Amino acid sequence: MSSESKSERAYRLIRERIDSGQYVPGYRLVLAPIAAELDMSVVPVREAIRRLEAEQLVTFERNIGAQVALIKETEYLHTMQTLALVEGSATGLAAPFITPDQIERARAINQTMRESLSAFDPQAFTELNLRFHSVLFETCPNPHILDLVHRGWNRMKVLRNSSFSFVPGRASESVEEHERLLQLIERGGTPIEIELAARAHRTATLDAVLSHTGEHRPHEPDPATAQALDPAPIPTA
Repeated sequence: MSSESKSERAYRLIRERIDSGQYVPGYRLVLAPIAAELDMSVVPVREAIRRLEAEQLVTFERNIGAQVALIKETEYLHTMQTLALVEGSATGLAAPFITPDQIERARAINQTMRESLSAFDPQAFTELNLRFHSVLFETCPNPHILDLVHRGWNRMKVLRNSSFSFVPGRASESVEEHERLLQLIERGGTPIEIELAARAHRTATLDAVLSHTGEHRPHEPDPATAQALDPAPIPTA
């Protein structure tokens, strides 16, 4: 088996640091230091950056060079709106098939989330959040909807960062909403009731983040053009 190429090593290093948040949106990717760290020339690093640019994780601008892509508010908005619809639908369809054991597992994850609030780590909380919701939507009998849910979550990973970094107070609200959703499933709520509850839970996070970014955005003379602007990087679910 052939060993990993230099370009692949450079790609993996940069990609891991983007995904982990070490390289935040707007971070400049200077070839020489990265190449020196990996003990290679700048050529494979350049190839790795071109690959990341093709994946829309990196942008290249004149007089600036390569940098981690900034995230537009509209992209976050549209991804979250779509995820709210498809995840809500998947959770509603899955509800009749969710077992008591799955409820117990989801509640245990939610309890871990509750306990983590005292020493809050947004990234870890987001990972637990995905685990919680996965327990509820993975039994969805419609594979096409489930595929869309997975795509939505994967897109959120590409967008990087955690919503809870921006609005940490939303975390405790999210935990309580999780418990209410579990109780609704336990008492035999209809699929549409569960779908709407799951959707409202997702959009509540979206609303909290957009409210936060609106409060911290410079004055915009024309609200109708607000979504065409490029505000500060927007987080994931």
